[in-house]
Amino acid sequence: MRLVFLGLAGAGKGTQALVLSETLGLPFISSGDMFRYHLSQNTELGLLAKGYMDKGELVPDEVTIRMILDRIGQEDCRKGFILDGFPRTLAQAQALDAALDSGPVNRVLYIKVGEEELVRRLAGRISCRKCGTPYQLDLLPPNASECPRCGGELYQRADDQPDVVRRRIQVQWPEIHGLANYYAGQKKLVEINGEQSVEQVGADLLKTVNGRI
Repeated sequence: MRLVFLGLAGAGKGTQALVLSETLGLPFISSGDMFRYHLSQNTELGLLAKGYMDKGELVPDEVTIRMILDRIGQEDCRKGFILDGFPRTLAQAQALDAALDSGPVNRVLYIKVGEEELVRRLAGRISCRKCGTPYQLDLLPPNASECPRCGGELYQRADDQPDVVRRRIQVQWPEIHGLANYYAGQKKLVEINGEQSVEQVGADLLKTVNGRI
């Protein structure tokens, strides 16, 4: 089973993908985690990506694609995987399709959340400096300062300010819309209402992958 999570920043796709990964016993592959790993380990791909980042340039699709394809080619992904944060562009989606000669993506789970709700969520979000996991302030104990997952320091990212969030949504929307259309054309896209409770979203996702939606 090969699953792709799709959604705007703040939709909760990372959280839901991780839970579904544990439920189904499938590797959870986050593009953000992949970048952090390769950068921290100074791998060939990490150094290549760093060269672009140090110059303030976007890392080309071909570098990101190589990172992801290297990961899904590993032994633990033979029975399937869950992708979060990849593909981000139509070119990446097409490269993924071309590379999966052993079997295509089965479903693309699109968690849809309205702009105002996304702004509310992201403005109240803090992240871990160490592992990058995001949390909602209102779901953590008062004055929490350590990541429940790894113990790292919690902080609010500058790009989680309301005005910045709105700009991010406007930038991300055309790519998300293009990817949704691409996978809808393949009859693989399933839309999930992301404005429900976390538990209900998770339940709908599980029903979807079990073929009940």
